[in-house]
Parts: sequence; C-alpha cells; structure tokens
Amino acid sequence: MKNDPAPNPTLDAMLAAQRIAFAPVMFQVARVMRNRGVLRALQRAGKGGRTAAEVAQDTGLSAYAAKTLLEASLSFGLVELPGGNGDRREGQGGRGAREGEERYAITRVGLVVENDRMTRINMDFIHDVCYEGMRFLDEAIEGGKPAGLRVFGDWPTVYEALPELPPKVRESWFAFDHLYSDSAFPKALPIVFERRPKTLLDIGGNTGRWAIQCCTHDPDVRVTILDLPGQLEDARVNVEQHGLLGRVMGTPIDFLDHGQAFPTGFDAIWMSQFLVCFSEADITQILRRARAAMGEETELWILDTFWDRQENEVAVHCLHGSSLYFTCLANGNSRMYSAADIKRCIEEAGLTVDAEIDHLGLAHTLLRCRRRDVPAGKRA
Repeated sequence: MKNDPAPNPTLDAMLAAQRIAFAPVMFQVARVMRNRGVLRALQRAGKGGRTAAEVAQDTGLSAYAAKTLLEASLSFGLVELPGGNGDRREGQGGRGAREGEERYAITRVGLVVENDRMTRINMDFIHDVCYEGMRFLDEAIEGGKPAGLRVFGDWPTVYEALPELPPKVRESWFAFDHLYSDSAFPKALPIVFERRPKTLLDIGGNTGRWAIQCCTHDPDVRVTILDLPGQLEDARVNVEQHGLLGRVMGTPIDFLDHGQAFPTGFDAIWMSQFLVCFSEADITQILRRARAAMGEETELWILDTFWDRQENEVAVHCLHGSSLYFTCLANGNSRMYSAADIKRCIEEAGLTVDAEIDHLGLAHTLLRCRRRDVPAGKRA
C-alpha cells in the first residue's frame, strides 16, 4: 500500500496563495466551461467522462480550446481524470485511452457550477456587474468613492445608475438582488402582518416586489414606496402590471439628504436589504429619520443578511465577497454588516430591538424595532 505523503503546511499555504493569484483566471475558465456547454457534456457522460476530442465534438469548440479548458480545470477543481491523478495505465486514469486521450469527468464542484442556481446568479453578477470595475478597488478604498462604477458611466452611486445600465448588467444585478430577498419574503410576510397593519412604508422599495407581495398577502393594506425616482418608475410599471396602482404609491426622496423627513402615519415601516447600501454614519441618520416618523405603536422591520448570523461558511463567504461590490461599485462606503454593527446604529438612533428572527430564506435575519421611549407593553 502506498503511504500518503506527510502533511506539508508550507506547500498547502503556497497552493492556497496561488489559487488566490490565479483566481480571476479560474473564474473565467469556470464561466466559459459552463456557458459553452463543457460541464453539461461531462455531466451527461457520467463517471466514464469524455476525451477532449469528444468534448470538442459535443460543444463545437476547437480541439485546442477543449483541451486547454479541460487541462486548466484539473487544477481548478472542475474536472478530474477518472481512476487516478493522470495515471494512464489500462483500467485507471485513461481507461485504456492512448497517450494524450485522457478521459475527463466532472467533479462535484463542477456539478455545482453547472446546476446550482445561487452559484450561477453569483457568477453572472460578478462577471457582468463587478468584474471590470474591481480593478479600481484600491482607488475606491483610498477615496471612499465607487471608483469602479466609471466602467459604466459617471454616477455618484450605482442606485442612480440602475435605470441606465446596459440590459445584461441590469438583468444580472436584479437577479442577484432578488435571489436573496425572494427566499425570505414568504417567511417574513406572516410575521410582519401578525398585527394586521393597514398602512406600510416601504423604505428603499426598489422594483416594488415587497409592496406587491404585501398587497397579495393582505387585501386591506396600503403601501407607500420611498425611493429614488428611477426606482419608483420601475416599481410603478410592476405595480401597474399587478393591478395595484390604487393601493401602492411612490414618494421620491434622496436618502442621503438627511434634512428630508420621512412621511408619517404608518402602522409599519419596512427596510429590506436597504441599510447595507449606506455607511454606518448614514445608517444612523436614516434610522433617526425613521424614528421621527414612527408613532407609539409603529413597528420598524429590518430584513437583512448579517454575516455573523449565518449557519455555514458558504453563506459567510458569499457575504464577505459581496461586501467589496459595495466598496468598489455601489457607493464606496458601505459593506455587508454584522448584526452587531446594525444593532449599534439602531440604539444610537433612539430605537430598540424587541424581536430577532434568524435564518429566514437563504441567509436573512428579521429585526423588529420600536422607539426606545415607548414601553413595550404600551404596544400590545
């Protein structure tokens, strides 16, 4: 029996470092393998795999392209040589194939890249929205501005840019945004509507998905969306398509103008994946404006993805990776926050958290807040 080699921490660290160094190449190889049907062809082939020539025939790629992608993917973990690490002996790595005709099989990682919806949406978002602009990360870190946004045009933040971004960029941006919120909304709706609010202020309502779901869930509620004019126009189109223009209205606002007061008189105020779009100082100011708009019985609901409330390292990795999008392209000064960070801002704004529900949907936490000067019992 062959003895396993002794552990070599230095070599392991070197390999991890090289994976970082070549990560942009690895990413593009995985994306091309997915988009050009290579992973799909290997998945259909099963454990027996396919030769490079067969993959070229399956996909329409040249023999050179297929071979280059497959060989690179051995090191990047997308494919493997069935039976051994490059051993071409009969019945092992080459399954009897001649020299240079290795059979490649898809790995579990390759299957995830090919089939997992979250991975596909994340990859499209990184490629279409973030990839080109990320080369300006050092400038964004230095200046506190979204320097990478210049690859699309001249805007102060991505939120003003959204209505004018190229269609494929918008498609990937909204798919990324909706993937996470759509998983949490059905779980959050019965919680938010337990006390049957008749009026709800949706702060940062974007395309109106939450407002529409509120009106579908409760036929009596009326929703006001507070957002930038461009987002309100997108929301208006969606609301009209659902026949809800009489129950959902929009009010334009510049969230960074802290002199603009929020409208008052609502039973509930809602913020979903909203506060991550601002610096901690701006978050505190926005929450103070929300507090000023709250009556004694108004509930403020905050739904967001906090990296310190996740169940596994996959979710934490996704959130930490997404943070740099905010730094480089979205606004230059926000990130994916921990729950501890947001709760500190809530307290500084004169509010208190009186309920916390973790693990809604893919990764969300729902916080219920009230004015700190209103005793909890008075709201019963």
